[in-house]
Amino acid sequence: MGLNFATLAPIGLLIASNVFMTFAWYGHLKFPAMAMWVAVMSSWGIALFEYWLAVPANRIGYGAYTGAELKTIQEVISLSVFVIFAVTVLGERLTWNHAVGFALIFGGAFFIFKGPLK
Repeated sequence: MGLNFATLAPIGLLIASNVFMTFAWYGHLKFPAMAMWVAVMSSWGIALFEYWLAVPANRIGYGAYTGAELKTIQEVISLSVFVIFAVTVLGERLTWNHAVGFALIFGGAFFIFKGPLK
């Protein structure tokens, strides 16, 4: 698979969409006093931008990637973005348990892209 618009654009769009989604889903945790309805509505507003990026990413990428490959790319990006967010924004510490769990997930991604096992 060569590098071209259909292979690179989905990755860039999925990175951007996951940044928005991570803030939509977890950003409100920094504000525990925020009313639940405000957290939900503000998260929904942020998520709207995520959809404006994720849907084109999948439409552009489908064909260059299979549906399973697009989902795998999205999940790997999602975990990567979340790790950065959890450490920098939420102040959480990563442990060896996290490293092993993420390594197993990345291993699964490898097999998705490896193709059929023979």
